[in-house]
Amino acid sequence: MHAVLPPALKAIWRPTIRGLEHVPRSGGVILASNHLSFVDSVVIPTVAPRKVVFLTKSDYFTGSGLKGLASRVWFEGLGMLPVDRDDSRAAIASLDIALEVLGRGEAFGIYPEGTRSRDGRLYRGRTGVAHLALTAGVPVVPVGLTGTQHVQPVGSRRPRVVPITVEFGAPIDFRGRFDGVPSGRARREATDEVMAAIQRITGQVEAGIYNERPVE
Repeated sequence: MHAVLPPALKAIWRPTIRGLEHVPRSGGVILASNHLSFVDSVVIPTVAPRKVVFLTKSDYFTGSGLKGLASRVWFEGLGMLPVDRDDSRAAIASLDIALEVLGRGEAFGIYPEGTRSRDGRLYRGRTGVAHLALTAGVPVVPVGLTGTQHVQPVGSRRPRVVPITVEFGAPIDFRGRFDGVPSGRARREATDEVMAAIQRITGQVEAGIYNERPVE
């Protein structure tokens, strides 16, 4: 499925792609991106030169009947793994899963903002991305998405074919740079560096605050 889905989706959307040479073709790596739409986790694996593992809601893997089967096949085909976001231990479990993926030498995708931006601004990054990079000793490739928020706006039933741009920035390697620095400070500074790199790619206005999931 992973060999079929990305090429097919790329042919439909025809996104503008820049900086593929910055993505290491092997070894553990983190792809840290801004987050504008639920389709971001489809777009990045579609255009990346290697399989990228993302975490997604476990609900997509637990449906019944043909619809449930189709959902599981779709998300598994894109390399996604289920996580229960409503579980109080989900954040810790997510980091553990990510470290396992990176330990296997795979690529892991993450949104440091935590949830998608509803106003187009770039929100402050949460330090999980730095924890993963510093613990696993892997580089972080900043990713900038533009246009994905228009693929399926709120109230729209079907995805639209709109201009999308995906740009991969130069890898950031933190190995050895924070030796002797308190862990909390190291994670904060590393995360801020990643977010600054994303902002330079997208040109988004910085919100200066954390983004929160809306109350459902």
